[in-house]
Order: sequence, then C-alpha cells, then structure tokens
Amino acid sequence: MSQNSRVRLRGSVFRFTFSAAAIGLLTLARIASADDVTIPQLQAAAEKGKVSQEIELAGDYFIGRGVPRDLKLAAYWYEKAAESGDQQAQDEIGYFYQAGIGVPPDPVRAFHWYQLSAASGYVKAKVNLGVFYLWGIGIPEDRPLAVQMFREAVKGGCAVATTYLGDLYYFGVGLNQDKTAAERWFTTGVKMHDPLAAYDLGLLFFDIGDHPHDFPKAAKLFRQAVTGGYVPAMYSLGVLLIQHPGLAKSPQEARNLLEAASDAGSWKASVVLGVLAREGDGVPLDPAAAYYHFQIAILQGGEPAKHLLGNDVIDLSSKLKAEQTRELTSNANTWFRGRQAALVFVLKDGKNWKQFHACGRTAQDEGVHAGQLLPPPAVATESVSLIQSSQ
Repeated sequence: MSQNSRVRLRGSVFRFTFSAAAIGLLTLARIASADDVTIPQLQAAAEKGKVSQEIELAGDYFIGRGVPRDLKLAAYWYEKAAESGDQQAQDEIGYFYQAGIGVPPDPVRAFHWYQLSAASGYVKAKVNLGVFYLWGIGIPEDRPLAVQMFREAVKGGCAVATTYLGDLYYFGVGLNQDKTAAERWFTTGVKMHDPLAAYDLGLLFFDIGDHPHDFPKAAKLFRQAVTGGYVPAMYSLGVLLIQHPGLAKSPQEARNLLEAASDAGSWKASVVLGVLAREGDGVPLDPAAAYYHFQIAILQGGEPAKHLLGNDVIDLSSKLKAEQTRELTSNANTWFRGRQAALVFVLKDGKNWKQFHACGRTAQDEGVHAGQLLPPPAVATESVSLIQSSQ
C-alpha cells in the first residue's frame, strides 16, 4: 500500500470547517441528589397550577429524577407552564416541539412558542426565531428578519447570537460576505464568553488558509470552547497540540482531549487516535489499538468514515491474527452500543438546576434542525432511545 492511500494526521481530512451553532438554548444544570426529591409535594402543587412546580416536575420527568422517566409528561408539564406565561418554559417547549422530544415534531408549534417567549422578553428565544427565519423552518424564509433577531439578541446580552452573525458574514448568508466583520463578531462573542465564538475564532487562527495563523492564540481560544463543553473544540485542540506539542499543558493533554471527543461521538477524533497508535506517535506502536479505534470511527461516522478508512483497516488486518480482529471488532461494537449519540455539547453546570436539568445535546441534522437532549447518565441510563436522525 502506498503512503498516499493511508490516513495521515496532517492532510485534507483534518482541515476544519465552520459548523452551524446549536440552536437548543436550554439552561444546562447540575445533577440533583435523591435527597432533593419531593415528588408528591411537587405533583400536588403543579396540579394546582403553581408554575415553578410545574417546571420542576417537568424537569424531573425529563431526567427520571424521583419518578420513572417520561418524556411525554415532561413535555406536558413544560407546556402547562408555558401556557401560564413562563417565558423560559415557552422557549423550552418550543425546543421540544422542534426536536420532537415527548411530542411529535411540529416546527409551526415550535415557532409559536419561541415567538411568545421572545415577546415575553426571553432574549434567547430570539436566537431560535432567527434560526427559523434564516432557514424557513415552519415559516417562510426571511433572512433580513433573521439578522434582525440575532442583532436584537446580542443587544439583549445573548452571546450565541454573535456567533450566528459572524457565520452569516463569513459565508455571506443573508448579508454581504465580509470576513473582517465576521471576525469582529466572533471576537465580541469571545468577550461575552460564548464557546462557539471562541471555537470559530480559534479556527481562523489555526487552520483557515487566508487568515494569519497564531497557534498559541488558537489554543487559548479552543480551551475556552472546551471549558464551555463544545465537543468539536476538544477534537480541534487535540489535533493542534499534536502538531504543536510545545503548547500542551501536559504530555497527556492532547490524547485526553481526543479521547473525550471520541467518547462524545466525534469519529474524526477516533480516527486521530487510530493514526497515533498506528504510527507510534506519542504512544507505543500498536496495530491492534489502531484497528480498534478505526472500527469505532467507522461505527460513529458511517459511510464517510468507512470510505476514508477502508484501506487502512485492510492493511492493519493483515498485521493481526483473525481472532484478534474478530475480538477487536466485537469490542468496538460493544463500546459503540452504549454511546450511539454524537454529542455537540457535553454536560454543563448552570443555574435553575431544579427546573431545567443537566443534559448533553446531540449533533443536529445538517446544522439546521435541533439535536436530541440526553439526560445525565448518573440519573438515567436509557439515553440511546432518544436518538432519532441526529448522526
């Protein structure tokens, strides 16, 4: 096999592109302990129409905290609170209708709730409205109005809206293409502590051909995005540190980042782990480990990964015994069965933990539709059943 037919760490496969920001804007929160659960009291108060208890009960049903997990009841109680006028519950149930969580997917109804939430003053709902106008989800496309929604959200202090504006300027979607303006918006987002803005700005300094490179600055920005739980940043920072090991905070940092990204569903991170094992780059030369990581990448990435890695798998198979490849393939399948979701965000701590619980968020379909939400594994273990077409 020629060297050109093998996946290598440096090459076009590892170039990065901007990914659309996720549009589920739930408050991510810490996991509550069993001692906090007062389900009978919550149920009684919720049935009397007490909004805060309706929201808390909805969150408990969503993650299965003190009650059997029931997405339909979670949606029911969020919608009850939304009908009572709670602006965050309106945004939440809008996301449920958008993603089809506990209710049939209904973009028209999702838009209705986002619109009410925004009208009630919940600034994050304006971002969701902007996305709907941008892509014509359930309503006629109106990109100027989408831009207006994003600008209003920024004025209201919503950091993620800066990333949308940056992306629109960078790609010339709904606005005249202006990469300088895009970079200004990403910089504003970083100042507002948005992990997506930090990631996009980091890409400019790391891997975009027509932009000056500054690898220490890119590493700093990626670390900010990693702190925000953004999985693509874990992968990108891992690759950057492999290419520039002097920027790593420890010899293990790059590999730890790639393993975290792989565990969250990043097939490209699994590819890099396989390449490192195959080449003995920073780790012992290990064809078996390389084969295992490539098998996981194929399971995670589907046909694109299979097409990329086909020759590499054949090459590695020739260096291993048949029983080894069977065992490694079986182990990869076992590992994958428990991690079928491809997350774009992992668990984050935050406010309002009793009402809007901790969750991971799966990758969206083509960067447009909402990804599914996953409960904390310490609370509920049947998260795989949530996954629809998000991979």
